[in-house]
Amino acid sequence: MKTIKDKLKDIDLSQSLIFLILLAFLFLFIFYPLIRVLYVAFTEGDHLSLSHFVNFFERALFKESFVNSLIAGLMAVFFGSLISLPLAFFTIKYDFKGKTLIQTLGVLPLVLPPYVGAVALQLALGRSGVANLLLLEWFGTSIPFMDGLRGVIIVQTLHYFPFIFLNASASLANVDPSLEEMAQNMGAHGFRLFRKVTLPLMMPGFIAGALLVFIKVIDDLATPLILNYTKMLAPQAYLRVTTIGIEDKAGYVICVIMVILSFISLWVAMKFLSRSEYAMVQRGGAGTPISKKIRGLKLGLVWTFSIFVLGISLIPHLGIFILSFAKVWSFSILPKSYTLGNYIEIFYRTPHFVKNTLLYCLMAAGIAVFFGSVIAFLLIRGKIWGKGILDAIAMMPLAIPGVVLATGYLRVFHGTNLPFLHQPLTSLWIILVIAYAARRLPYSLRSCYAAMQQIHITLEESAQNLGANRRRTFFKITFPLMIGGLVAGGLLAFITSSVELSSTIMLVPRMEHGPLSYGIYIYMQSAVGRGPGAALGVVAILLVAIGTYIVNKVFAGGSGTAFKL
Repeated sequence: MKTIKDKLKDIDLSQSLIFLILLAFLFLFIFYPLIRVLYVAFTEGDHLSLSHFVNFFERALFKESFVNSLIAGLMAVFFGSLISLPLAFFTIKYDFKGKTLIQTLGVLPLVLPPYVGAVALQLALGRSGVANLLLLEWFGTSIPFMDGLRGVIIVQTLHYFPFIFLNASASLANVDPSLEEMAQNMGAHGFRLFRKVTLPLMMPGFIAGALLVFIKVIDDLATPLILNYTKMLAPQAYLRVTTIGIEDKAGYVICVIMVILSFISLWVAMKFLSRSEYAMVQRGGAGTPISKKIRGLKLGLVWTFSIFVLGISLIPHLGIFILSFAKVWSFSILPKSYTLGNYIEIFYRTPHFVKNTLLYCLMAAGIAVFFGSVIAFLLIRGKIWGKGILDAIAMMPLAIPGVVLATGYLRVFHGTNLPFLHQPLTSLWIILVIAYAARRLPYSLRSCYAAMQQIHITLEESAQNLGANRRRTFFKITFPLMIGGLVAGGLLAFITSSVELSSTIMLVPRMEHGPLSYGIYIYMQSAVGRGPGAALGVVAILLVAIGTYIVNKVFAGGSGTAFKL
């Protein structure tokens, strides 16, 4: 056993210095803002107190908001599962022409930001939308699809169900078919086979997807605001902090409750999965999923279900595209006139929304990749103490809603002037870059970590044995081999930051500093500005779609990482 003296000899001083610098940055921009939010929520004067939480649950509005957020999260998971599980089963277990198209269309809703989809669904399903205009014309009645919490659940279900679809499909593809064959030999068929054997074995992927959907719904600020429904936790936190002020205790209590819900969701998922054994003994060729060819009535049912659910989920894409060219679209099935003026507006009169997005998101992606790659290197190759702390803080933003992080930034940086600029950090656009980089750091870190794991240490040792120092080894051997992970992390950070609104809407200093997501929100607040807002939405869709395509193109050839999208 090594003595303390031997362990000290193993520590690399230069890596330890880098570790301390990284830890200081992560502490300042991730951990400390969260601690400040917790401190305000749990203190009364100078003493610890739960009085603010007692007051929260005594107020009818806050109790209703809490219950509504839970209902929205659970209903989005429930209805998303009804859509996703059949689609995953059809595309993995059956072989038929067009299943690749179904798999592609099943992921497409993620390309459209949910708050953009909310506007499009209002045009399709709102009180004066296409569906209700047709119902009035044909049957003399209308259905309030998009009113209140119902509309929020519809939008969030149609946007987030691909998380369940993707994870369930990946898990289902890994199910050993011999286990299902044994169950069939023992008399299990149809739904009984699925319920007793297939579903339990694919549970890890399903739980992961359901967890993502629930957390995303709790975190979603923009969709309720666009639909003018504020009786949920995220909108209430935003309204308390922005209208009453950063000294309002209720806003911090709501932020803490949102964080607690996220962490409880993670804990419940891990606890649930730890109760059973999901590992399969047989892998490799014998474990390759077998797809049955289908035809006739069964194929017709598969296509009917797929066309129905995917057709509804893609309505927002069509609606927002048409709206971007509409001059007038109100109380009519289609726009009364069309124009290119909406695109002229966003590219010539207010071009700063697009320019700011490219600037902020590229900078944030670069920062996230830099920190992610260095942290990944220290976690795998580092000879330092406390690596687990670094990893834990870096991954923390996954469970911290954007509203909470933005509230923490306002609390920490709003009243403090920077000595060299003589103004608070929150009055500068750089605060948006910092927020995007912090929230997307887990994505880049996991991408870089996956790439780093695939680089065998003997490659670096061989270079050093041939006379290369550590720096030369890193730039000549390690860096080229992990470039795939760097590209993946950067693109993921870029495309998700480009449509980020939860933290943007709270931190943007001035209108001219607003990015694309903020521009969409501002335009969509008025009927006159919905056209330019839709045009910005189309730009957002293109940015996300192009970024996603590049990510898939990079990793289709297996470019140095296990990450595949």
